[in-house]
Amino acid sequence: MHRYILAIISIFISLCSFDASSCTSAIAGASRTSNGRALLWKHRDCGTEHNFIERVPQTDSTLAYVALFNAGDSLLHEAWTGFNEAGLAIMNTASYNLAPDTARIKDREGIIMTKALQKCRTLSDFEHMLDTLPRPMGIQANFGLIDSSGNGAYYEADDWSYIKYPLDSVSDNVIIRTNYSFSRNVSDGFGYIRYNNACHLLSPYIKASNISPDVFTECLSRSFYHSVLDVDYTDDSPQWIVDQDFIPRYSSSASVVIEGIRHGEDPVKDMVMWVVIGYPPCSHAEAVTLEENGIPESLRPTLPGWRSPLCEDVVTRKHEVFPIHHGNGSKYINMDVLRSISKQQSEISKKNYRNLNRKKKK
Repeated sequence: MHRYILAIISIFISLCSFDASSCTSAIAGASRTSNGRALLWKHRDCGTEHNFIERVPQTDSTLAYVALFNAGDSLLHEAWTGFNEAGLAIMNTASYNLAPDTARIKDREGIIMTKALQKCRTLSDFEHMLDTLPRPMGIQANFGLIDSSGNGAYYEADDWSYIKYPLDSVSDNVIIRTNYSFSRNVSDGFGYIRYNNACHLLSPYIKASNISPDVFTECLSRSFYHSVLDVDYTDDSPQWIVDQDFIPRYSSSASVVIEGIRHGEDPVKDMVMWVVIGYPPCSHAEAVTLEENGIPESLRPTLPGWRSPLCEDVVTRKHEVFPIHHGNGSKYINMDVLRSISKQQSEISKKNYRNLNRKKKK
């Protein structure tokens, strides 16, 4: 009986862990974007609802960078997506088919990305870093990167090795990853439905070579399209739906798009990270740069517990969308409430995109 109970607890914990790390991501090459800049996107799912953006200054031995951190990380120990003054941007998705989950050292992805932002200028630098890290590395992830030359790639990396998937090796110049790796058995892992959701939603923009940051933040990260059912609940649905296999999910905590630079541009002034902090359908996009005052105060950790004021507001709105707090209540979305909130927040995003574009043209 004890073995049976322990087995049930183990399954429950593993399921909770998976649900908390169910990111969806993509890299789009400059040939497929509307402004000729490579784009790096991460729709983040994690075990904490709160996160913030902060700038880490240059030192004698490290580069300056901005990144997304978990609330409470006052030491800025683990970066979960960001870019540095050399024009290198990085993010990751957890992968569940790279190796058995029995590693003695694990969950070091945020530490690895912090080190990359501090030290790496190019994809080659990142590869050298992976080559020279002590083994086991403590990682099971798909790392996505772009650099100042416009190069991009995913690195499917486990404790001992990695396999590179360059952006220029795929015909449509776009790569999507969720929570499984293509270098291993693709019947294992998670995120297959979300992968197909993202492919479906991105397809028309890929064909038109018209992918822009708002396609990710205002389309994919707000979409309730379900590829198995071939139904889109975003604009037309019953009041209640079950939160299962959409790109946004209860555990979603941010959607971040990083615009690379074109030849001759300065990463500090011209590179932009669009941040939709908190549960994306209840939030809006804010522009972040590496300049001294390049982070809106609403995104920075100015509240007790190292929390962002905007994320605090977004989480409050999220709980209006998921109003049932007992049993399996967190699996049920009130779409009537969500549509109203999401529409209001998306209008703010669109205004912010327009304002920055006007500023760039001056």
